[in-house]
Amino acid sequence: MPVSADVAASGPAPVVDPFGRSISYLRVSVTDRCDMRCVYCMAEDMIFLPRADVLSFEEMQRLCGAFIRSGVRRLRITGGEPLVRRGVIEFMSELGGWLGRGDGQAGLDELTLTTNGSRLAQHAEGLHKAGVRRINVSLDTLDAQRFREITRVGSLARTLDGIAAACEAGLAVRINTVAMRGVNEDEFDKLIAWCGRIGADLCLIETMPMGDTGEDRSDRYLPLSLVRARLAARWRLQETGHRTGGPARYVRVAETGRRLGFITPMTHNFCESCNRVRLSCTGMLFMCLGQDDAADLRAPLRDGATEDELLHAIRQAIARKPKGHDFIIGRRDRTAGVARHMSATGG
Repeated sequence: MPVSADVAASGPAPVVDPFGRSISYLRVSVTDRCDMRCVYCMAEDMIFLPRADVLSFEEMQRLCGAFIRSGVRRLRITGGEPLVRRGVIEFMSELGGWLGRGDGQAGLDELTLTTNGSRLAQHAEGLHKAGVRRINVSLDTLDAQRFREITRVGSLARTLDGIAAACEAGLAVRINTVAMRGVNEDEFDKLIAWCGRIGADLCLIETMPMGDTGEDRSDRYLPLSLVRARLAARWRLQETGHRTGGPARYVRVAETGRRLGFITPMTHNFCESCNRVRLSCTGMLFMCLGQDDAADLRAPLRDGATEDELLHAIRQAIARKPKGHDFIIGRRDRTAGVARHMSATGG
């Protein structure tokens, strides 16, 4: 079982950034490819990376091992859509070998996954066998037509089948919903009630200005401070100190018994407690989701770097981690963010 975020991990002490934050959480994108084209994430006519630019699973294993030896205790596999990459379950099974180590050894407390759910039906049991106990599933609507419009090519029925398979396999599910003005803001009550029925938590996320998607996201931006106030008029939202290692801040919905999370990079950023770095599928290490600075770990890896040299490169990169992001979004400011797409960043 995953170790609680409140329990101190054994093993190597995490690397500390210039602002005293311990970096114990790594998100790894295994591919920039996806079988959907969500309007807030990708352009409809995305051009994906040449396969030669993408790390092999063996290279990713080596880098993940170096991070774990540097004190990382939580590892999340992301994309793109990670389950579209052939061999990803075997890759995660190998990572699962780091789980449960104690007595001062390097190891993982938790191995998790973020997915759009389209391929969960065939992979849920494999994920559980690999050591995964908790997953996040991106789902922005329960309306089939609206789902098609948001994802451009997705099938709601297929994603719902995947969520059902994950629950059946014993995976704890958190639904991630991007809150969009004029798109799905009328569905949050419905999503809360549905998550209560299926035994899932729900996390609402503010849209972030990342990459050219062909959409003007300033018109879709919906502050979660406003959403929470609206929800509190219908639901009893009870404060809780629950943490999963990421940026979400949770309340408990008394009527359903499930948690409701809020990720608010725009209205109230979570930078002061950021414990995360992101590794792209090309081996670029992004110290901040909302900054362009990155460290190239692929070059030393392919040049035959020793383990000590990789550890040194990781420490040097984390020493450049900024205090916070520079995201701006609004009708006057329009948008200011980063040019790369979320799918190329590591979740």
